[in-house]
Amino acid sequence: MQFDLSAVETATLVFIGTLGCAAVLAAFVLTAGLVALVVLGAGKLTWMVVANTLLAVVHGINSGWDRLVRRAGAMDLPGDFQGQTSPSTGTYPRVILRDS
Repeated sequence: MQFDLSAVETATLVFIGTLGCAAVLAAFVLTAGLVALVVLGAGKLTWMVVANTLLAVVHGINSGWDRLVRRAGAMDLPGDFQGQTSPSTGTYPRVILRDS
């Protein structure tokens, strides 16, 4: 027995066609949503990598600066430097530079 589409009413064919179009649109929306989630996930991953790298660089700079300051503070410079009052700053001692 063969299936004959002429035996199906027009309203039924319209309904089936509408369901088919709805299925195509739903598949498109679901695919677009999935692509958007993948793009957002990749963007967040990229942001986290960049942010963590930047934080690591800043932490490394801070650690290096701290070591440098501790090493410089542990050195004894020859001579006895006493703080002198500066006419422009009041009671702050003058900064004595080694290379000066």
